[in-house]
Amino acid sequence: MIHVEKLSKKFGSLTVLEEINVDIEKGEVISIIGPSGTGKSTFLRCLNLLETPTGGNILIDGIDILNKDADVPKLRQKMGMVFQSFNLFHHLTVMENLTIGQIKLLGRKKEEAEEKAMRLLKLVGLSEKAESFADELSGGQKQRVAIARCLSMDPEIILFDEPTSALDPTMVSEVLAVIRRLAKEGMTMAIVTHEMDFARDVSNRVLYMDEGLIYEDGSPQQIFDNPQKEKTRAFINRVRSLHYLIENPQYDLYAMNAEIEQFCEKHILPKKLINNVLLVVEEILVMYDSLSLLNDVSLTLSYSEKRDTLEVIFENHGKEVNILDEINEDEIGLMIVKNMTSSIEFNRVKDKNKLSMFIKREKGNNE
Repeated sequence: MIHVEKLSKKFGSLTVLEEINVDIEKGEVISIIGPSGTGKSTFLRCLNLLETPTGGNILIDGIDILNKDADVPKLRQKMGMVFQSFNLFHHLTVMENLTIGQIKLLGRKKEEAEEKAMRLLKLVGLSEKAESFADELSGGQKQRVAIARCLSMDPEIILFDEPTSALDPTMVSEVLAVIRRLAKEGMTMAIVTHEMDFARDVSNRVLYMDEGLIYEDGSPQQIFDNPQKEKTRAFINRVRSLHYLIENPQYDLYAMNAEIEQFCEKHILPKKLINNVLLVVEEILVMYDSLSLLNDVSLTLSYSEKRDTLEVIFENHGKEVNILDEINEDEIGLMIVKNMTSSIEFNRVKDKNKLSMFIKREKGNNE
């Protein structure tokens, strides 16, 4: 239905979209997720030419809408869009909002347009609001009217640009319920959303976008349960990371500890957990130093909000060596590390040694 090939978009020297390639088939529901500022909304706006792409091709039913000879208004009628901010006409009633486009653009008679409008208002649960003005509606009601207005133009695909982002949390569910119903009825949809549970539940496919690229494309099960790429995993698990490089044995222990404490406190981690991670990091670095390996050791702390876990990773170049295998079992430092971690894993990645461990978190203790 829609074929996108090498789509790019620049604003001056800023590249927002780069080499986007994707197909959207009839009846598919595709959720587009990713960090803010990665081009998700711009991608939707390029699909219906609210933004003019810098390069590439967009084919709708085999016709390139970027071709200068294409009948763009006719092709765009196949594609409706629902925005974050509703975009209703506040000086018109709900009924008038739903009929004005039908009458002026589709050439329908007023009676026919009103009949269709009322059917759609029933679909979104707002038939009693037909004569109300937009200012008299709640945010959730406005968005449902916006969806009904979009449907009134008989689109073959609907693009949703974060349809719940401007809503109070209590109103989100009523809008998502309407979108779920459309999905069950076979409407083709592309949805930019931050509602992860909704994206998992309603989608056939999920696109993870990062840095202007479709970084990973897969089923909801793959993207949410077994993402293949590191950035996707970090986003899905809401991982926040701290990176610190120990360049030599004369590193500033106090400066490093201050950064670790600040990182942990930012994520409201318990004081005991913070003390434990500081102790584990110090003991591991003592081991590196005892083996004369404390040069260019990379330390990473990764906190997963979703899993509520804190992972500590040490990496260094050079010959393959697991420092824990080089330390005597009865060494107090090694005993401390093992006691304060729930798992420890060593891997050799290319020419790098990677030692990762999860800090134990005592349940019920937030002191």
